[in-house]
Amino acid sequence: MNKKKKALIAVCLLAITAVVTAVAVNRRASKSQPTPAQMAELSQGDALFDIKTSEGTIRVRLYGDTPAHRDNFAKLAREGYYDGVLFHRVISDFMIQTGDPDSKDAPKGKMLGSGGPDYQIDAEIVYPAHFHKRGALAAARQADQVNPERRSSGSQFYIVTGKVYNDSTLAQFEHQMQMAATKTIFDKLARDNRDKIMELRRNRDQAGLQALQNQLVEEATAQTAANPVKFTDAQKAAYTTVGGTPHLDGQYTVFGEVVDGMDVVDKIEKVETDRADRPLEDVKVISVTEVK
Repeated sequence: MNKKKKALIAVCLLAITAVVTAVAVNRRASKSQPTPAQMAELSQGDALFDIKTSEGTIRVRLYGDTPAHRDNFAKLAREGYYDGVLFHRVISDFMIQTGDPDSKDAPKGKMLGSGGPDYQIDAEIVYPAHFHKRGALAAARQADQVNPERRSSGSQFYIVTGKVYNDSTLAQFEHQMQMAATKTIFDKLARDNRDKIMELRRNRDQAGLQALQNQLVEEATAQTAANPVKFTDAQKAAYTTVGGTPHLDGQYTVFGEVVDGMDVVDKIEKVETDRADRPLEDVKVISVTEVK
């Protein structure tokens, strides 16, 4: 090979290297910078975060009208709190859950889901504006029996996958949610009347107890009848097309949604799990960073 050919090949190789490097830099930049579409969707106070996992990166938008949850998530992300936690609860056609600090390097078979910081977050249930459509990001919490105020876990959250429903099934959900709402109001009324109930029990006044129960049932039913549970047009459109988990609406704080990387969520959702819904092979959160 003559010197001219060698020189030409060298120049070509340098040019190719420069192009490849530029493409790589552009790709990295595109992953770290919000797209114009994502920027257009941001409302005042919203924030973007990248959740880098062992299966890929999930970009989420946190809502400005759930500021306590947004700010807590940002604080934990900055502290590296989520680095290394597992997706410890994964249920197909439902959701994937993470954020338990006890899951870091947890041995196989260890029961998870109870860990978190030494605080809870007051509920910010902005319903029906934010609901459990596919891709919704919401805070996990303890059950109503021990947490009637529906305060959120200080760190655990889940991303909805769900499934698609028809109009008939949504109508059934509305009926079930109406009954659940009535029970919630009844339970509150019962707590408010606790002293009276205890007095009637001490006096073994069964007739009085029954009369009070009937009264509270009527009050609870009247309150829910005045504000019946009905899905909005936006909910119906989402649940009959992309899907979600409508039966959770109004009960948990939805504080964000996936804007990119739903394919990663789907991949995690389909991994094989044990009887406790923990993936057999660990799926980790590597880091959580804010997108500027």
